[in-house]
Amino acid sequence: MLKNWKPGEIPEKDEVNGRLDKARARLYELQMKIKEHKLPVLVLFEGWGASGKGSTIGKIIRNIDPRFFKVATMSAPAEEELRRPFLYRYMRQIPEAGKFTFLDSGWMEETTRACLEGKLTDDEYARRIDSIKRFERQLTDNGYLVLKFFMQIGKEEQTARMERLLESEDTHWRVAGFDKWQNEHYKKCRKVFDRYLMDTNMSTSPWYIIDAAEKKWAELQVLEIMVEGIEIAMQNSAHSVPLLQNVFPLVKMPKLQDIELEGKVIEDDEYRVELKKLQKKLGELHNRLYRKRIPVIITYEGWDAAGKGGNIKRITGALDPRGFEVHPIASPEPHEKARHYLWRFWTRLPKDGHIAIFDRTWYGRVMVERLEGFCSENDWKRAYNEINEFEKELYDWGAVIIKFWVQIDKDTQLARFTDRQNNPEKQWKITDEDWRNREKWDAYEVAVNEMLQKTSTTFAPWHILESVDKKYARIKALKIVIDEIEKALE
Repeated sequence: MLKNWKPGEIPEKDEVNGRLDKARARLYELQMKIKEHKLPVLVLFEGWGASGKGSTIGKIIRNIDPRFFKVATMSAPAEEELRRPFLYRYMRQIPEAGKFTFLDSGWMEETTRACLEGKLTDDEYARRIDSIKRFERQLTDNGYLVLKFFMQIGKEEQTARMERLLESEDTHWRVAGFDKWQNEHYKKCRKVFDRYLMDTNMSTSPWYIIDAAEKKWAELQVLEIMVEGIEIAMQNSAHSVPLLQNVFPLVKMPKLQDIELEGKVIEDDEYRVELKKLQKKLGELHNRLYRKRIPVIITYEGWDAAGKGGNIKRITGALDPRGFEVHPIASPEPHEKARHYLWRFWTRLPKDGHIAIFDRTWYGRVMVERLEGFCSENDWKRAYNEINEFEKELYDWGAVIIKFWVQIDKDTQLARFTDRQNNPEKQWKITDEDWRNREKWDAYEVAVNEMLQKTSTTFAPWHILESVDKKYARIKALKIVIDEIEKALE
């Protein structure tokens, strides 16, 4: 894309100025339409050092109400960010519906710089590219407009700009050591940039090469592409996205109605002995996890009143409180609902060496949201693959993923609901919504069976906890957690 790239002829000054006025006015008009259409726009600026990424962003945002945009400069990742998945810090920056986010550099610069510094093997680069393509595709599939600009200048132009910046004490700081290195190794950098641009040039999020040799011309190119992209995105907003076939190996799961619950009990004396022994073992493993910087993600789904809370309590009772966090997931807050549905889970991921426990999870997309009509049929059908991709991202990062479905029968649930309703100390645990959900038991059972079949991957399989006897389920969960952590530590 860059090797054979040739700049086009720059129009006359009067034409550039006239088109600029028109494009600026149109972007100003479109910002309110974006808000009405709830269209989130993510604009990524990449390019050579001194190519004018920051100054171009500054000119573009003058045409937008400051309440509707955010600008983020993505410098080298901080230590805190390096302890989370590669895409974590970028997912955090995605805009709310109806708003813009402008990124001054991003996942391209971080990836190509790692290649140039010899920090990525060919296999690691290939996995990184797959992650980035999935990330961008998931955003566009979920209604985001992703615009990617590469600011192109020649070596001589870059040299001249850097020399001008270095002449003044006020602008000297804008030329980093890597910018100088980049200029000295221009051809090598161009080869790496070219490879990346070609590898990540997708129809839903293509690259736009911007001739940045003249600043007003660069601004005009960006503005006109933005305006056209927004207008097309608003026209296509009602279109359904094609469903992708799952490419990950699956583990066959039993249907809920075939799970044997009878006889899955444990005597009180045995329970107390086992609980003490297993919690001690888990506590020891937690220390080793921290030392080896292995993250653990434990998720709980299951019927209301199945015993998730008590199960989580027995897990956390064994852990150092400084090294874990429990996330009780309720209905999304407005700022969460206005973003990609996985955003609120990405932002709750643990640091490496820490444990995150989710009481309810991203699987709400294919259960509650599906059955209550909170998302379209295309949305929840697409989510099976998106969730598998999300969990594969976590697995490739090095996380241990342990997913529990806590299973009871309808009679057990009714008995527990009645107990809660009649016991003043437990009444806070039962709501009208619980009773409404119970009426939809059969529909939920169908949804859960489909979920288990389509998302029990070899790298993140589901584990069934038979919980008619809560003590039995707690001991089984502890044993599974210990077993999975021991395998990871080996």
